[in-house]
Amino acid sequence: MRWWSVANFVSNAGTWMQLTVQNLLVLQITGSAAATGLSMSVQAAPALLMSVVGGAAVDRWPRRLTAAVSQALLSVIAFTTAFLVAFDRLDLTTLMVLAAVTGMVATVDNPACALLGNELVPAEDVPSAIGVGALVFNAGRLAGAALAGVTVGFLGTAAAYFANGFSFLFVTAVIPFLHPAAGAVRHVVDRSGRPRAALGVREGLAFFARRPRLLALAGVTGVSAVFGRNYGLTLAVLVTGPLAGGAGAFGTVSTVLAVGGIVGAVLGARLRRPSVRLVGALAATGALLQVVAGMSPSLGVLLVLVLPMAVVESVSDTAGTAVLQTDPPARLRGRVLGVWGSVGTVWSLGGPPALGLLMELAGARGALVTGGLIIASSIAAGHLLSRRRDTPLALPTENAPRPALETAA
Repeated sequence: MRWWSVANFVSNAGTWMQLTVQNLLVLQITGSAAATGLSMSVQAAPALLMSVVGGAAVDRWPRRLTAAVSQALLSVIAFTTAFLVAFDRLDLTTLMVLAAVTGMVATVDNPACALLGNELVPAEDVPSAIGVGALVFNAGRLAGAALAGVTVGFLGTAAAYFANGFSFLFVTAVIPFLHPAAGAVRHVVDRSGRPRAALGVREGLAFFARRPRLLALAGVTGVSAVFGRNYGLTLAVLVTGPLAGGAGAFGTVSTVLAVGGIVGAVLGARLRRPSVRLVGALAATGALLQVVAGMSPSLGVLLVLVLPMAVVESVSDTAGTAVLQTDPPARLRGRVLGVWGSVGTVWSLGGPPALGLLMELAGARGALVTGGLIIASSIAAGHLLSRRRDTPLALPTENAPRPALETAA
């Protein structure tokens, strides 16, 4: 698990280096912010249609082999892009194609790597392993964003793509040495070659649709993602607008958000029995903090509120991921993660435009306050409805008075 965590840190740092540089690269090629957004959407779009198929593939194939092959393919794509950039042969169309191929491979790689990490610890420690993964992700994001500027400044844009390619190769080299822990939930592959309904996509969709816990988790996560998690948009407008700060001030806010995410991941790693109710309570708490943050009179007050906001939401995300990866039976976890990938893509593609429209109508403060109230009230309403549904009907007892029968006149 330590080797896997180190490998994931290296890979996440390389990925965030590439993502940071890719946005700058599109701007250099086109000079258009719209084209930059389009490149991000093109990379995310395959998950909308193919995540369910990718999850089924993860359930069907050996997990270590699947993760190793997908990481090797991502390495090839990164190296290809690096050579094209180095020799000045990269145009916008080629970059979009490479971004789309990256998104397609990621539909298999993401669930494969997530579930492979869970096999490296005993079953009771899976929530902690997921928390460690969240910590590694946030630390890699910080390191990658910082290294991107240094790398490009000294070695050029292509160096960031080369670094990311080597980071994928490092993960590929580590995977053969990983072995399941004693007491881990192991993934068993059917090698008989006989067709089975369990190996298809529909069973994963049916399980997700019939599982109230997962539907509730999707509802909480969805409303939070649309109205509460796009702080790169809402806080940027709040800081540079009503609070009269500059790019440096927003950089400070972003750093505090990242630190809060790391602290939250550490706390989330201590969860033993995460639940959807805990996820909802934490998400509602973060939403109420967002409401107060929207009314901040100064940058100092905002910074004080941003840290607990990030901590609470990071713990909520870690708990939700633990529920998602442990609730389904082992043979269906890849497909359930695939369904989640498709649903999450809808939120990630639709959330920013919806929030942007809300800011156009209500401003940055109004969007933060309104969005937070929508999240908190939606979660509260869902909780009340679930309690009412779970309340058993009162049945008459032997000593209870019975209603009189009506008699015909």
